[in-house]
Amino acid sequence: MKTNVYVIYGGKSVEHEVSIKSALFIINLLDKDKYNVYPVYITKDGKWCSLDMITNPLENEKKLQSDNKKSIYDSVGDYLLNNIKNGERNIVFPAIHGTNGEDGTIQGFLELLDIPYVGNGILASAVGIDKCVMRDLFKGQDIPQPSYISISNYEFQIKESEFIKKIKEQIGFPCYIKPARLGSSVGITRCKDINNLKKAIKEAFIYDNKIIVEQEIIAKEMQILVYGNNKPKTSHVGEISQEDPFLDYDIKYTDGRLTHIIPARADENIQNKIKKLGVNIFKTLNASGLLRVDFFITKDNIIYLNEVNTMPGFTKVSMVPDLWRNTYNTSCSKLVDELISLGFEKFEMKQSTQFSRRKLDD
Repeated sequence: MKTNVYVIYGGKSVEHEVSIKSALFIINLLDKDKYNVYPVYITKDGKWCSLDMITNPLENEKKLQSDNKKSIYDSVGDYLLNNIKNGERNIVFPAIHGTNGEDGTIQGFLELLDIPYVGNGILASAVGIDKCVMRDLFKGQDIPQPSYISISNYEFQIKESEFIKKIKEQIGFPCYIKPARLGSSVGITRCKDINNLKKAIKEAFIYDNKIIVEQEIIAKEMQILVYGNNKPKTSHVGEISQEDPFLDYDIKYTDGRLTHIIPARADENIQNKIKKLGVNIFKTLNASGLLRVDFFITKDNIIYLNEVNTMPGFTKVSMVPDLWRNTYNTSCSKLVDELISLGFEKFEMKQSTQFSRRKLDD
């Protein structure tokens, strides 16, 4: 019997469109001789849509979108009742980036349903997407990071002048203003001086009620994949060759200006340090499946953690496929096979946990 793979994508997120691109890439990678592939599209207002099983490669995203006139509650209930094949081998492959998916919400939902799923669990997802909590956690692990300050919208309203002063004195310029829980460079502004600082802060608060201000690091950006469950492995270190100091949404996804250099132009000692840090970060987050870890490397070979991505972009221009192919000299179809196996492995480990109290002498 084939395994049923439900690829969930879209969702209530400003990264909705990127999620659809990732889903297209993943669906086309899945071996239709091994898997029954079911796309699960979530609209921008959160409604679940039932689509036909995919049996052939798709040329574009048109067949991956639909509409549903029912309420969110009815659409979710109908989908689970009519589409999840009880008694068969099922697994969910989440491909939702950003809020309402990458932040632990879909993972918590799947945990309640007791359905196996690919990738990181609730804790790693929730911490990984929150740049403030992530940095606070890694600070306690002595993982090198840029200087940063975080603040909520409520605090900013009552301490605006104090916060602005803190940025000037502790962070300096240029600096980056970012929504705390978002990816794909949405809502991020590079501030060269104080003149556009308030405007940048206002822009970031549109997308989240908490923001982070980070010191700019003049450096090369390098990334690795860390994958596995209890015994994580790392890919080669990849380098992003860029002309711009800031990788905005268009540079990442639309204009094709990014070049991936794999292995990175860094000596072996630096690459080994990056790999060791990556594994440490993976274990600290209690990660599972796949994690992309991004670093800055200065000209003096000082390493800084940039960020982690618990559900990294999986499009034809993303770093993830290139790192996999260059490291293991095999197709990305093998990567999705590995991730599905890891998802079932994680589920089976969870099933061994007992959820009723037992007496000590039992």
